[in-house]
Amino acid sequence: AKTKPRGSLGRLEWLACRLAAAAGAPPEGLRKAIVIMGADHGVADEGVSAYPAEVTAQMLANFARGGAAINALARAVDAQVVVVDLG
Repeated sequence: AKTKPRGSLGRLEWLACRLAAAAGAPPEGLRKAIVIMGADHGVADEGVSAYPAEVTAQMLANFARGGAAINALARAVDAQVVVVDLG
């Protein structure tokens, strides 16, 4: 039921889970963050994406200005949204 399938980040996801379990609780003052990364990598040109490449820039702009559903979820849990344009 998630956009990102469990385990899809491979070893990185495994390592993050291990570190989180070892820490037990976040360090004092550490703020939650949701990092969204996007790029125009040519996949749309290959016909793989359901949307044209222009949609990526529009979506990133919407995330950055706080207008997407993820922004509402982040506000609900007091998390910062960090948008990274890897284009």
